[in-house]
Amino acid sequence: MYKFSNKLKTFSFILMILGALGVGYGFMTSHKSLEDVKLMLSEEASHHGSGHGDSHAVDHNNHPAKASHGHESAHGHEASAHHGDAHAEHVMHQIHNRPWSALYVAAFFFMMIALGVLAFYALQFASQAGWSPVLFRVMEGITAYLLPGALIVLAIALFAGKHIFIWMDPEVVAHDALIQGKSGWLNKTGFAIRGLIFIAGWFAYRHFSRKFTKAQDESDDNKNYIKTFRISAGFLVFFLYSESMMSWDWIMSVDPHWFSTLFGWYVFASMFVSGITVISLITIYLKSKGYLEFVNANHLHDVAKFMFAISIFWTYLWFSQFMLIWYSNIPEEVTYFITRIEDYNITFFGMVVLNFLFPVLMLMNADYKRIPWFIVMTGVVILIGHYLDIFNMIMPATVGDRWFIGIPEIASVLLFAGLFIFVVFTALTKAPLLSKGNPFMKESEDFHY
Repeated sequence: MYKFSNKLKTFSFILMILGALGVGYGFMTSHKSLEDVKLMLSEEASHHGSGHGDSHAVDHNNHPAKASHGHESAHGHEASAHHGDAHAEHVMHQIHNRPWSALYVAAFFFMMIALGVLAFYALQFASQAGWSPVLFRVMEGITAYLLPGALIVLAIALFAGKHIFIWMDPEVVAHDALIQGKSGWLNKTGFAIRGLIFIAGWFAYRHFSRKFTKAQDESDDNKNYIKTFRISAGFLVFFLYSESMMSWDWIMSVDPHWFSTLFGWYVFASMFVSGITVISLITIYLKSKGYLEFVNANHLHDVAKFMFAISIFWTYLWFSQFMLIWYSNIPEEVTYFITRIEDYNITFFGMVVLNFLFPVLMLMNADYKRIPWFIVMTGVVILIGHYLDIFNMIMPATVGDRWFIGIPEIASVLLFAGLFIFVVFTALTKAPLLSKGNPFMKESEDFHY
């Protein structure tokens, strides 16, 4: 049996405390008044000038080019002042949205790791894989985070409301015909009900699959394994539908004017590779502490192969979505990427390097897939890259060009990382780390090339 070390438990609490303090600081410092924002924009304008930097701030608020002519009418001055006030109010809302968005991005990121692992776990059972049963208890430990993690994401979404989802703002909806046309789907009641259905389905599979695998350890036949096999096959069908709709609701609807038919698959690829990566990291950690002696280099090699393969699959979907939209150049579609390229250039293209180029170069060689520290290094980079992927999906729609990876973002990651570690490693203490009743266990323990 695994024992949750006091050092790791203390570390998880420290992360949560530091994260909570940083999140609180982010909320306290984000409540700027309209006058504060006007002053900030004025200072930015005077600092950067009208020719470079934040020239849009000058253009929206001061209009130096027009003011210098002296021919502008009183009506023009009034229009300019009104436009400046509108821009200042818009920036104020973006600043208010930042701590909510940072919290939501981190919450979703850790939730999607658990959901990705649950899908991988179900896939192993449904395909009757012979190599992976030695890792099932690790997967079950990670999926323990799914219920609290998903409920937290849904709660943040509902409490944040218009700070993340503009379709939850009645004033915006009243003046937006396109959102009104989608109101049959994009409404708070439907959003909450669908979210609870998704979570209930995921939790039900996780609960019963773990119940059956634990019962299988004490059984003389394979009845419980067969039950797990059957519900795994059924769950994968539910997962494909629920994950797609979840990605529309929880991520894509932050940009209610934009949609992509590839989006569900794109989010799936991100959560799948992130989940597999965390399986490898926790497995290597447990082995370093003297546990999982039945896991050998061949198991690590296969997990690393999945990290490598799904990274390529993610890149294929990313490029397919980007290339088709960019090439067709339809204004209501391409604006999604223009915003990200102009205002999020570093994170947008940086994540492609982290999520594709780095893992491909690091894990292409078969020998490197067997080296624990190499897998850990690559895994950390992959996780950073996919955090930035979720960051790029959410932030442009909520904070625009007022983004920064600072205290709210880092604190949110620390908060949920601490909670994730605490929940996962507590779950690992609840059952033996070897699912000995699995009929493929002998094959898995002797797995080699």
